[in-house]
Amino acid sequence: MATIFTKIINREIPAYIVAEDKNFIAFLDINPLAEGHTLVVPKREEDYIFDLSDLEVSELIVFAKRVAKSIREVVPCKRIGLSVIGLEVPHAHVHLVPLNNTSDINFVKPKLTFTKQNYVELALKISAVFK
Repeated sequence: MATIFTKIINREIPAYIVAEDKNFIAFLDINPLAEGHTLVVPKREEDYIFDLSDLEVSELIVFAKRVAKSIREVVPCKRIGLSVIGLEVPHAHVHLVPLNNTSDINFVKPKLTFTKQNYVELALKISAVFK
């Protein structure tokens, strides 16, 4: 059965996509820790990130780096943190989280909520600067 991320990749369900190429997609997390919290996902469905090939892992990180730079241009923050957890969806992915403090990437803290308009505007801004 396809994961929720595969359904996003196949456009079966909507997402706030900020970047995409032939192998990867990045979209805003709908339960974010911070404004601009983004998920970067390989299009090939694989449960565990370290079951990806060496090439896929390296390409995922390079793509995530490009996305992180775009987020940082749009969202004021000191850094973009990267986290690999992978327990919530059985599809390899990384979290990119804008950081001002170490506690900004604490996944047990309450998630933020934004309006659909906020997500749309933010996704468009990040997408516009993606290189």
